[in-house]
Amino acid sequence: MKFFKFLLVGVLFGIVMSKSEAISWYRIQEMFRFQSFHMYGIIGTAVTLGVIGVFLIKKFNIRDFNGNPIVFHPKDMSVFRYILGGAIFGLGWALSGACPGPMVVNIGYGYLTMIIVFLFANLGTLLYGIIKNKLPH
Repeated sequence: MKFFKFLLVGVLFGIVMSKSEAISWYRIQEMFRFQSFHMYGIIGTAVTLGVIGVFLIKKFNIRDFNGNPIVFHPKDMSVFRYILGGAIFGLGWALSGACPGPMVVNIGYGYLTMIIVFLFANLGTLLYGIIKNKLPH
């Protein structure tokens, strides 16, 4: 019962993802082929809402669920790291037809082949966690 609010937000997120067609492999392929603005509009809306959210968190000193202050740490803005990371993420996204959010929603929709993508995404995350101290960042 403690985590019910998070489950509810996840279900609502899944509904929004499916109704907006952001889980559609065809919509994702259209985006990567520059054939449709649909996904760019969804991503642009998400980025805009994120910027507004961060602004409001900073302006009103909003705290997390436990009452702790939310702190934003400055990031190293080296261009190479973002180009390499973005290329790896984008390649995985283009090949699988799903980024992490739609991947889980697709599994919920019954597209069981996404379980393979989900397992390898988690394996990649685990591998990064193992080798991150050896990487130049």
